[in-house]
Amino acid sequence: MHKDIFDRLERFYDAVPRDVADAEEHGGLVLFVRAGAGWPFYARPLVGAAEPPSLADVTSVRERQRELGLPEAFEWVHETNPELLAVARSAGLSVLEAPLMVLDPAALPDPGTLSDVPVRVLAADSPGFAADVAARRAVAAVSFVAAGTERGDAGPAERDAAVTDLELAALDEERTRIADGRRISALAGTPTEGALASGMAMRVDDVAEIAGVATLPAARRRGLGAELTATLARELLAAGTDLVFLSAGSEDIARVYLRVGFRRIGTACIAEPAPFIP
Repeated sequence: MHKDIFDRLERFYDAVPRDVADAEEHGGLVLFVRAGAGWPFYARPLVGAAEPPSLADVTSVRERQRELGLPEAFEWVHETNPELLAVARSAGLSVLEAPLMVLDPAALPDPGTLSDVPVRVLAADSPGFAADVAARRAVAAVSFVAAGTERGDAGPAERDAAVTDLELAALDEERTRIADGRRISALAGTPTEGALASGMAMRVDDVAEIAGVATLPAARRRGLGAELTATLARELLAAGTDLVFLSAGSEDIARVYLRVGFRRIGTACIAEPAPFIP
């Protein structure tokens, strides 16, 4: 039913890392190895591979990831590569099965209807660009420690403590991608509280993924994540994107995105080594 969408998603997933990473093929898998500093990538099924990924392919990739000091991370869409779930689990990996959701543009709410906290899209030529990017990353760092939708104690003080200086290369990459339309970053916040929620979108041609949507635990249940996601979606549609998707970290988080107009079409799998239990 959604084969065309899944095919477009595979091309997107394969394209995103290639301008900043080397692609190493391991049988039915491809491992993306970032050429410089920045967030490490993952391994995915190789587009157009003759055979589905095997246990030997997974083992080969994990050995290479350990050799390079990279996280042993794998990502795939279950509907496109259904056999990989059992293979990953047989390799001892823990698999998160995340709701994969696509935007229905007709169901996108009007601006300002989900929260009264303003959302600001970052401009690459803004004088405060570096501080904004640092704030976006700090909000995400604090928020993902206590993932989910429940309120908590961590707020602006913890965000400020998490702010770090950005490497010039990382800042230049962010500025370039925003300027050429491949990335959109946004912050939600108030003048007194500062940045409370953050998120971004990655775009390749007419397909885009919204990712990294995060709200400080102390600011949750105010509609910030939904409003920020809707803002990113509107920006993407205005730029000519006709397929906007995301992966929700849980069923509770997926319900937030349902309010924004996203509908589930499948499952995004994210695998990593199972935690050690003594």
